[in-house]
Amino acid sequence: MRVKVPAATKQIDYADLYARWERGNWRATELDFTQDKIDWEERMTPQQRRGALWLYTLFFHGEDAVTDGLSPYIDAAPLEEQKYFLATQQVDEARHAVFFSRFMNEVVGVGDGTTGGTLAATAAQLSWGHKMVFGRLQRMADELREDHSPRKLAAAVTLYHIIVEGSLAQPGQHMIEQSLERLDLLPAFRAGMANVALDEQRHIAFGVRLLADLCEADSGCADAVVDTIREVLPWTTAVALPPDPSYTEVFGFSLLDLYEEAARSQEARLRAIGLPVDELPRFPLPMDLSPRLRAERGLKLLQARMIGPKDGPIIHDPEAIAILFDTMRRQADPSAVAPGTTIQWEFSDAEPWFMRADNGSTAVTQGRVPDPDVTLTSSFEDFADVAAGRSNARVLMLKRRMKAKGSPRLLLKLPKLFG
Repeated sequence: MRVKVPAATKQIDYADLYARWERGNWRATELDFTQDKIDWEERMTPQQRRGALWLYTLFFHGEDAVTDGLSPYIDAAPLEEQKYFLATQQVDEARHAVFFSRFMNEVVGVGDGTTGGTLAATAAQLSWGHKMVFGRLQRMADELREDHSPRKLAAAVTLYHIIVEGSLAQPGQHMIEQSLERLDLLPAFRAGMANVALDEQRHIAFGVRLLADLCEADSGCADAVVDTIREVLPWTTAVALPPDPSYTEVFGFSLLDLYEEAARSQEARLRAIGLPVDELPRFPLPMDLSPRLRAERGLKLLQARMIGPKDGPIIHDPEAIAILFDTMRRQADPSAVAPGTTIQWEFSDAEPWFMRADNGSTAVTQGRVPDPDVTLTSSFEDFADVAAGRSNARVLMLKRRMKAKGSPRLLLKLPKLFG
């Protein structure tokens, strides 16, 4: 994969990032939450309080998780300057967790005054997507402890710096800051969030520069970036899925607005690394569409329950089904099978679809193809659960809820074709 690092990224200097940390230190323990408590109890509506508690809990638990999981990154970083900066980042993440813990205790009134007690008191607020993404982050840290290779480090930094910080945290921070500024609420919390955002800018800049260095030296690292994004995409889309849409709307922004900002942020970081985003092989997102349209596609899949938590039956929305198959097409690895290989899906409860795998021109179409090389039969419900990572195809085949017909050799290649 061709990687051409932009000049602006080359100018990011590890020693300068460390120096900026020294100059930008702030104290989470010295914020005065007196007015914030008044605002919370007297000026904010019950629905605003419910929405804020839910959203800020996602940040609180996220900051605690990234603090705990950063040590193996320090060990795996190849340069001393990188290790030193990552040490400052671990301090930053702990400070962010202290900031959110204080707010929860002193303003919201939850927890017992300890960080552990407050985490336990707010855990019920966590979304399914949050649990999935941060569970993967913990496993990634464990893998990095055992494997310090450039490609594993690239995967870990992609998950931590580009996805968690760049695509999830920073867009949410911007929305929170803007809404509270507009409503003139929670002044100390706003000040703390502004400081958190400045810290995150340094962290993301570091991640971009490190990934640029890794990908420029080893093209396999670029594949690790794409593989990581593809792996966690069904979960990241569901991280900020609120129990009620009003949880964000009472602050003046929608879930679609948040997703659009996340899509724009992710694209900017991938371009800054030097990755050719318009031609990335097996990349699941249509980079030829605008961030808004990419966000709409993700939200459509989420609303149809084709990704995210299984909290009800799949909604057979034709547009969502087409998006799901298009996403599968983009992620497919046609080199795993002979050019022109056709896979037919027959569903007991939906229209059939087929894929023709061919390098550079893999296509999916609703309908049937004569004499397919492989035919897969199941309910669409089971198929969507497999595509979303909620079910295992092998288990469904053992239960005979999913059946496959075709060349045994070709059937063995399907896992590689679909990743």
